[in-house]
Amino acid sequence: QVQLVESGGGLVQAGGSLRLSCAASGRTGSSYHMGWFRQAPGKEREFVAAISWGASITKYGDSVSGRFTILRENGKNTVYLQMNSLKPEDTAVYYCAAGATFNVIVSNSGVVYWGKGTQVTVSS
Repeated sequence: QVQLVESGGGLVQAGGSLRLSCAASGRTGSSYHMGWFRQAPGKEREFVAAISWGASITKYGDSVSGRFTILRENGKNTVYLQMNSLKPEDTAVYYCAAGATFNVIVSNSGVVYWGKGTQVTVSS
């Protein structure tokens, strides 16, 4: 069992930056691939970014590529999402995810471990 707790959300103006954190605890944190998803009201959950357990592979959703960066510190069992050049359309609840298979994270096809989410609101 893995527990994930997100933090760092808030209200920011368009063009600003935020850094989200996801702390993993429980069975193990460092051997899992990690990812971030987001869900805006009335929309489906959307893939944002993923990072392999050794941080050698990263992948981003088309809407955030070039603006967001996913990082991890395995010694702290923490994954970060650095969000720059934020837009109002980035407003959503952001969720952290963990899984044993990287492609499962990317495709959201059976992710088992989810955090409860943190709200990000970008004002225009």
